[in-house]
Amino acid sequence: MAAQSKDFYELLGVQRDASGDDIKRAYRNLARKFHPDFNKEPDAADKFKELQVAYEILSDDTKRQQYDRYGEAAFANNGAGQGYGANPFGDMFSSFFDDFMGGSRSSNATEVRGDDLRHDLELTLEEAAAGAEKTIKYQRLETCDTCDGSGAKPGTAPDTCSQCRGTGQIRFSQNTLLGTFHTTQACPRCKGRGVTITSPCNTCSGTGRSRRTVEKTMKIPAGADTGMRLRLGGEGDSGVNGAEAGDLYLFLHVQEHDLFERRGNDLFATIPVSFPTLTLGGTIQAPLVNGSEELRIPEGTQGGHTFTLKGRGIPDIRGRKPGDLNLTVHAAVPTHLTLEQKELLQRFAESLGEHHEGQKGFFGRLFGH
Repeated sequence: MAAQSKDFYELLGVQRDASGDDIKRAYRNLARKFHPDFNKEPDAADKFKELQVAYEILSDDTKRQQYDRYGEAAFANNGAGQGYGANPFGDMFSSFFDDFMGGSRSSNATEVRGDDLRHDLELTLEEAAAGAEKTIKYQRLETCDTCDGSGAKPGTAPDTCSQCRGTGQIRFSQNTLLGTFHTTQACPRCKGRGVTITSPCNTCSGTGRSRRTVEKTMKIPAGADTGMRLRLGGEGDSGVNGAEAGDLYLFLHVQEHDLFERRGNDLFATIPVSFPTLTLGGTIQAPLVNGSEELRIPEGTQGGHTFTLKGRGIPDIRGRKPGDLNLTVHAAVPTHLTLEQKELLQRFAESLGEHHEGQKGFFGRLFGH
């Protein structure tokens, strides 16, 4: 028995009158957090074992009643084994834990699924809008070609582990008041492989896997955005002893654009339009994220007016309605005018009543003279 008794309800963070669903929910959250496959803190494994025992007791109505009445004394091991800290209930929870972790763990301890890998990929706004094919290079562990994954130098063979007799697991039993519990663990001598390597392969140093650079080409769907993640199944590290490979996850990052600002699937931009066009009306070539199209400017359009081009924004990655393009116009002020142009503008200004010499009226302010 552990030196210091810990309340099972406190371990799971629930009240003593918690329902079975509350207890199950609390265990799921904490088990995911402290499972040693995902939490590398030194005390994570011990914490995980305590959570398993607490859940095994509190999720069973009969055992919970015994615990509420007698505490941990109801489950004392009478001196046999190593107490509940040794995780006598490990086998009971393996299938339960595998279910809510997605079934990634193998029932055979000698098989270890390959690790998932991450690759960050940058896209231009044009590529994100239209979709693109991108080729990436990354490194992953693959089955060693030199030894075909055995880990042994060519011409030699692995030896059957003398401790687990090739099973990759060791099994021990523990007697408690609740009965005899059987626990299996990866063999510490061969680390679950079932064999030991006397003459390791020079390429992979006996691991059976070597790191290689691979090149993959994939299609990026139209409408991709920063923060999106694409999964390439089986393109991560290879598994051990025939287990399935891990996955490759692509994390997308869309670069900022010089003209367009993206907000969801909508685009925003400010474009210059000449004063005569704003005043008299006309047609301009409006910029799109990929190309351009004609935009009619009505007579008397004021600077700061926004035109919305429906459906000319970013396509929706789920196939729904595309975003809009919002173009705000501003007057393009010329900086170099000929004398004739200045005189013409001055006469126009005078026709509007701005005829006082030396006074900077509208056109004086507009054209900087």
